[in-house]
Amino acid sequence: MNKQVWRIIGRFALLMLFQLLVLNYVYLGGYVMPMLYVLFILMLPTDTRRIPMLLIAFGTGLIVDLMSNVLGFHALACTVVAMLRIWFADRILTRNEPIVIATPSIYSVTPQYFITYLLILFGAFYLVFFTVELFGFRGFGGVLLATVCSTLVTTLMAVLYQWVFLKKDEQ
Repeated sequence: MNKQVWRIIGRFALLMLFQLLVLNYVYLGGYVMPMLYVLFILMLPTDTRRIPMLLIAFGTGLIVDLMSNVLGFHALACTVVAMLRIWFADRILTRNEPIVIATPSIYSVTPQYFITYLLILFGAFYLVFFTVELFGFRGFGGVLLATVCSTLVTTLMAVLYQWVFLKKDEQ
């Protein structure tokens, strides 16, 4: 296997272990649930095909569901994020140009575009996750507040993760 595949596998292992061993036990004020493992899906290469992307996202969410004893909320939210990522990666990261970004990151894309990408897709993830967790739109104000707070905290954590663990030459 080439070096890029090993980086992707290492990123998956690091983010999943951190999520399952640390972040699953962090609840800040009842409105913030950091789920940094979603960053793995968002950092897959931009040339990843649709079906493998959806299967990877579903499998990633399913692993978190099984380890967290949840009923499929993560799998659904991750699959929705993967579907949206296919569309947003073209429009935000590559700006409809035929370029391939091996590791979408704050270094390989203009920072404001990458942070916009993170905010939109983390926001979609949390909106789906909290809505399904609530089983409806009752209490939608709480869902919206939890979505906004969790999105902002997780985006900040994702940017910090990239500054700490990525090198500028990993593009």
